[in-house]
Amino acid sequence: MTLGHEDLMRRAASLFDRLILAVAVGHHKRTMFTIAERLEIAQEIAAPYGNVEVTAFRGLLRDFVVDAGGKVVVRGLRAVSDFEYEFQMAGMNRQLMPEVETVFMTPSDQFQFVSGTFVREIASLGGDVSKFVAPSVLRRLKERITQSDS
Repeated sequence: MTLGHEDLMRRAASLFDRLILAVAVGHHKRTMFTIAERLEIAQEIAAPYGNVEVTAFRGLLRDFVVDAGGKVVVRGLRAVSDFEYEFQMAGMNRQLMPEVETVFMTPSDQFQFVSGTFVREIASLGGDVSKFVAPSVLRRLKERITQSDS
């Protein structure tokens, strides 16, 4: 979880009475941490926000949102490169759950180009990613990279 994710969560939490931070299980993205570790990280980051719940979900986002009684899906858009994929996903989700709106939020300026993929790559090559992740995430990244190097 990057500071960009945290930025969007913090800002979305100020817009809604209840915000569920849903962590996908078995998603198509390559992850450095297990689902249990990712949930723990997300819970640490979300702890200061009383209206944010963290949970894992598997399968279709549609099923999760409907089961949770959700009305809005918040998605982050960093750059134009994110737009096409997110736009297509929003359209498909609208077909699957017409009663749910997708809201796009852009991160604050300093996080516009921060991505988990870039952070993992920079960290694995020994670069400093302290400007992009919370201290607890940085510690875990360093531990994981040290483990994989040995």
